[in-house]
Amino acid sequence: MKARILALGRLKAGQRNKTETSYEALLTARQYAGEVAWFRFEGLKLRLADNTFYTPDFAVMLAGGQIECHEVKGHWLDDARAKIKIAAEMYPFRFLAVRPKAKREGGGWDVEVFE
Repeated sequence: MKARILALGRLKAGQRNKTETSYEALLTARQYAGEVAWFRFEGLKLRLADNTFYTPDFAVMLAGGQIECHEVKGHWLDDARAKIKIAAEMYPFRFLAVRPKAKREGGGWDVEVFE
């Protein structure tokens, strides 16, 4: 019996998956609460090297004017973790990786900060 192979395809640029859509709802709530001044899905494209770029899922401006880059992941692949670490070393932004917590863990989001 052959093993089933599943594609790890990415949606077209500008389209959100379910996890990103859920996180966007959180950012919208934070915006209404006055914590977030502005955010944009795939709003930045950062050059890491020749022909190597990193596009964070969300560019976020906090109410105080600080810019953050938020990466939303269900699970990490090594290349994605490497890119966010490299970007954090190169750019003066705060980088956050967020992952949804399971309902049995109380829900919400786990946050990992890269600075």
